[in-house]
Amino acid sequence: MDVLLANVKFDFRQIHEALLVAVDTNQLAVVRRLLARLEREKGRKVDTKSFSLAFFDSSVDGSRFAPGITPLTLACQKDLYEIAQLLMDQGHTIARPHPVSCACLECSNARRYDLLKFSLSRINTYRGIASRAHLSLASEDAMLAAFQLSRELRRLARKEPEFKPEYIALESLSQDYGFELLGMCRNQSEVTAVLNDLGTDSKTEPEAEGLGQAFEEGIPNLARLRLAVNYNQKRFVAHPICQQVLSSIWCGNLAGWRGSTTIWKLFIAFLIFLTMPFLCLGYWLAPKSQLGRLLKIPVLKFLLHSASYLWFLLFLLGESLVMETQLSTFRGRSQSVWETSLHMVWVAGFLWFECKEVWIEGLRSYLLDWWNFLDMVILSLYLAAFTLRLLLAGLTHMHCQDAPGGAACHYFTTAERSEWRTEDPQFLAEVLFAITSMLSFTRLAYILPAHESLGTLQISIGRMIDDMIRFMFILMIILTAFLCGLNNIYVPYQETERLGNFNETFQFLFWTMFGMEEHSVVDMPQFLVPEFVGRALYGIFTIVMVIVLLNMLIAMITNSFQKIEDDADVEWKFARSKLYLSYFREGLTLPVPFNILPSPKAIFYLLRRICRFICCCCSYCKTKKPDYPPIPTFANPRAGAGSGEEEHGSYHLCVIKALVQRYIETARQEFEETRRKDMGNRLTELTKTVSRLQSEVAGVQRTLVEGGTRRPPDGASILSRYITRVRNSFQNLGPPIPETPELTVPGIVGTQVSSETGLQDAGGARTPASRESGPSSPAHVLVHREQESEGAGDLPQEEDLGTKEGS
Repeated sequence: MDVLLANVKFDFRQIHEALLVAVDTNQLAVVRRLLARLEREKGRKVDTKSFSLAFFDSSVDGSRFAPGITPLTLACQKDLYEIAQLLMDQGHTIARPHPVSCACLECSNARRYDLLKFSLSRINTYRGIASRAHLSLASEDAMLAAFQLSRELRRLARKEPEFKPEYIALESLSQDYGFELLGMCRNQSEVTAVLNDLGTDSKTEPEAEGLGQAFEEGIPNLARLRLAVNYNQKRFVAHPICQQVLSSIWCGNLAGWRGSTTIWKLFIAFLIFLTMPFLCLGYWLAPKSQLGRLLKIPVLKFLLHSASYLWFLLFLLGESLVMETQLSTFRGRSQSVWETSLHMVWVAGFLWFECKEVWIEGLRSYLLDWWNFLDMVILSLYLAAFTLRLLLAGLTHMHCQDAPGGAACHYFTTAERSEWRTEDPQFLAEVLFAITSMLSFTRLAYILPAHESLGTLQISIGRMIDDMIRFMFILMIILTAFLCGLNNIYVPYQETERLGNFNETFQFLFWTMFGMEEHSVVDMPQFLVPEFVGRALYGIFTIVMVIVLLNMLIAMITNSFQKIEDDADVEWKFARSKLYLSYFREGLTLPVPFNILPSPKAIFYLLRRICRFICCCCSYCKTKKPDYPPIPTFANPRAGAGSGEEEHGSYHLCVIKALVQRYIETARQEFEETRRKDMGNRLTELTKTVSRLQSEVAGVQRTLVEGGTRRPPDGASILSRYITRVRNSFQNLGPPIPETPELTVPGIVGTQVSSETGLQDAGGARTPASRESGPSSPAHVLVHREQESEGAGDLPQEEDLGTKEGS
């Protein structure tokens, strides 16, 4: 090979193809020689690093490899770490494809020249980038690279739906890599370094917004874990290591909480529900006391906030019961604004709570959570209803002050409901209050992920609602089509009150879907043709809506529920992790409505900040401690005392590199074990094949000795069938075969036949030979000729055997 590479004229495409074949067959020595030959061609204008072959060169299509495959891409796809590292050391890289919407000259020409080739090259490149070998060897922070690649592939799956399965498979592969890399941690120090450090490369990412917020005292920052949540890395977040860290922080000093029974937990929650006002008052007065530190434990903070929200829901129920018992007061306008708006005390607390959340997390991070959208809608409706009641009170005061006996004053004070206008402010306020009350009870589902069964059910209901929203588009199209048709038929006749009016026809068709309407409504006996068409359209609508679409909706909901159930553990742990992280943050300890009261601690912090701003105390900013102390190691035992953030960042990268090295070693061991098992399986199969051939040849020998013409069994091999055909063609050409007992002893066919057996002719005559060389017989001659014919690659036909052997 060295002689060929040294003397043959250099051809880049041939060397490239040979290098691909060497990588494909995992021949490291050959790859080194080919790279050395390419290294001598540096002076020529040849791209020997990226192997960007001419895209418009049709001769490249004759390659045995797909478009976009380079030696490094192929080595990474096959997870050949040694070859991939060798290529990277030589300067080879995988060029990242341009964005899908890229309009540069290169992408535009490639699309016009061959769109399929362009797409396949893009996918093959991403297969190399998403491989475990490339993530391990080409990235300084492999875990962060896996997160970013997963997000990029998820976006590509939406932008290129034609290749969505390929991108989704690669996205799942990158998520699995982060999951497996975290599993390489061996102690708590490494886990803390991995999960708490955000990384210098990720600080500019949009998903990193709000991750610098501080947690409660004694709780690590968990910046990398929160970044994984923002990147939607469900498997990584659901890893047992992450869940163990979250659970230990969630329970805090309450070591017995995790092992306690459900009855005991419910009892503690009920006690906190009853004593919630007193606990909040104690924390408000002394936040640094033993009680204050106890209430900062995330699980107790969660129970405290849940108790506050339950008190709010009970207050809403109380308002409804009061309205029902005092119907004479609430039927007119005799009630005051405060009698119907006492719940606004909680609403003010919720509004202040949401404002602090936006301040702490940042607007983008706040809007990433869909529950915050629901909170915004609920608060907006509550404020709109309260504003309408204030408007009504203002109008009443204004009109009655100007003209106490006028019609306007009578309308806003003593008029009956039947006299009110449709756009009356009290009508709108009552409707908005009813809607927000319903949404407020729906908001209680936020706490369900704390329990496994309820959390899984809540996730399934969310997916079902998403299916129903998408299904509504098809439903409205079909419903509108039949609505226009039936309404146009019955408008000229007005034979029934249920049809002929757009609004009434819509209600009739809507309730028909649930079987709550009579089919006789479409009857018009005096008009046969319109009646026939109306009945036909109504029947088709019933079949399409009730039988087809509603059952399709049920199938969609069942499919979504089954998907959640198939991956219920990961989905629930991911939802629970987001719930846990929301209660780790510093502040927001006091629940609603006690948070609207300025606490002594808040006043003290405000005065201290003002004093520092006035005094321009810059030393505070310079000596600001990191979010969590660095972790001491064997190499740096003094890291916990006085080490800076740069040292901790370097330790974080060292841990990541150590995890990657362990991952590579584990992959190599698995590859060697797989290769040994494959070799063992092949040897076992070869042994079975040899044994089967020996038994078949022995059977053929016995048949030859007996002089019979038995046909091989149906399951016989090709070799035994061929030998039997040859024996049948020779049975009338040579002398009879004596029955010697030596022929019944099978030998090793491939080694007992040699040139010293004394074979002089092709007719089957035999010459005695020594016992060391084994018995010589026509069977041995035939087998020897079988091997020669197989070596020549051409098996003779049965009809030609007798002629050739007898000549």
